[in-house]
Amino acid sequence: MNNNTKGILITALGVFIMSLESLFIKLTSVSAFTFSFYLGIFMFVSMFFFLILKQRDIIRDITKTSFYIFLLSAILMGSANIFFIWAIKSTTAANVVLIIGTGALFTSFFSYLFYKERIKINVLIASFFMILGLLIIFNDKLGLGNLKGNLLALLCTITFSLSFVFMSKYTNINRVALTGMTGISLALIAFFVSDTISIDLYNLGVVALMGLIITPYSRVLIFNGTKFINASEVSLLMIIETVMAPVWVWMVLKEVPSTYTFMGGSIILLTLIANSIYIMKKE
Repeated sequence: MNNNTKGILITALGVFIMSLESLFIKLTSVSAFTFSFYLGIFMFVSMFFFLILKQRDIIRDITKTSFYIFLLSAILMGSANIFFIWAIKSTTAANVVLIIGTGALFTSFFSYLFYKERIKINVLIASFFMILGLLIIFNDKLGLGNLKGNLLALLCTITFSLSFVFMSKYTNINRVALTGMTGISLALIAFFVSDTISIDLYNLGVVALMGLIITPYSRVLIFNGTKFINASEVSLLMIIETVMAPVWVWMVLKEVPSTYTFMGGSIILLTLIANSIYIMKKE
């Protein structure tokens, strides 16, 4: 098996596992902040033991290289996770993952804003269709809760894209350590904004499964897989989550997206696929 095939398989597995997150969030009845608090703790515990067992030397190196960017990225990713969980609890899973699918648009904008990287013509064309798809989704008249969820998904996309831009420039930052630090950031933010952190055993069990296994190890698989494949292949594989997350929720909870979501989502999905294929052919 060559490195490219290995990278595709590892990344695809990570994205497939990550697509279960929306379902696990929907299965709980606690608030988004209570969920986030315990998720952050479990993420940190999981990654801490991984570092102790596999990458012990990394812990000493964290404070020596790009510590402030490391800290900023962790806070941005922690905030993005809270927005994601809050959005999933406020609107349909399809709306959330489709809006997050437009992250490439914001990544290109922030790359230009902070590092003056030229925005390519294919990104500009894709951005037009993504914005069109977003406008259709946001035109849904299902009520204020749905609009709130869409806006939270947009905030999640913006904060995650910003952290991704910083991480792409500081490749020396250890991704496992960053995932653990994201857990601390997530728990601290949630603790200070939550009214209560009281939770029953059922909800704690669901959050534990997601925080100890699904969230951290899906990220580790994706981070490791992307060492062997290019950005366009990563973008194409991320569509697995965009498609599968609503499918899991529909299969278990019978949540059906609205017509507006189908229309806008189809435009976003086709744009993502076309843009990824264009970049792969060009490369």
